[in-house]
Amino acid sequence: MSKIKLTSKRKWGIIFVSPWIIYFLVFLAYPMSLAFKNSFLKINLIQPEKATFVGFENWIKVATDGLFWKSMFNILYNQSIFIGLAFIISLSLALILTKIKFGGSIFRTIYFIPMITSVVVGMLIFDYISSPTGPIQQIMLQNGWISEGVFWKTTKWLPMPIIAIFSSWKWFGIQMIIFIGGLAGIDKQVLEAAEIDGSSWINTLFAITIPLLKPQIVFVMTMNIINGFQMFTEVFINFDLLGGPYNSALTPVMYLYQKGFQNMQMGEASTIGILLAIVIFILTKVQDKILKVTE
Repeated sequence: MSKIKLTSKRKWGIIFVSPWIIYFLVFLAYPMSLAFKNSFLKINLIQPEKATFVGFENWIKVATDGLFWKSMFNILYNQSIFIGLAFIISLSLALILTKIKFGGSIFRTIYFIPMITSVVVGMLIFDYISSPTGPIQQIMLQNGWISEGVFWKTTKWLPMPIIAIFSSWKWFGIQMIIFIGGLAGIDKQVLEAAEIDGSSWINTLFAITIPLLKPQIVFVMTMNIINGFQMFTEVFINFDLLGGPYNSALTPVMYLYQKGFQNMQMGEASTIGILLAIVIFILTKVQDKILKVTE
């Protein structure tokens, strides 16, 4: 009887898990294995049947391609600003909103609105308010903080920081909600004990609150790295596929798109995709190690 029950439970378990298994095999495992195979081929997207084996030629080309490393530098530059800025804003607002007794839910809803706003719509609005004729630069001009309007789309070093600020505005809402959930799970007795012992607010934050938020921090940072390295839309609607002036906004995914769908070099595009996945994996592991050391 127990064997029949066990078999029945296992059957229902497989049924409930099967949608995710199918999704993983069809949309993740199969494309990754196909990309890995294509990285050793010279293959044209229009004539895939004429593919020829070239060994590590695609890997060598990509590894010695200055534009590929330029795109990697650009996204690392962008993410170094975005991850830190979004983390500070979202955690600060989460700490403030957990202290608000009345109206906290209203502010949470308002702060979450950017998250449900289309990237295209949000970027078009952001383009206007950050343009030389927009309200931000007009206020800066009136107060003498800048001497003339700045066209950030044509300035070599500005596109990635500006896009990082936009990304922080776009994504801080979901991160804030995650941190609020983490803060709600912290035992209030621990915080009260620290207060009784005379611990200052800042000491409690760094010695108790942030360490207890480690699961949420790991999740948020990991998602930021994964989503950040896949950046495409934010840059594409502002610049051409070359990534703006001096390729200053070129991202790895944009360069992959160039190689695969513009130049029809699917072998090199597949190699870029595999290398990008490896870089993301390494960065998430390094981040996890750093967080473990700081425990």
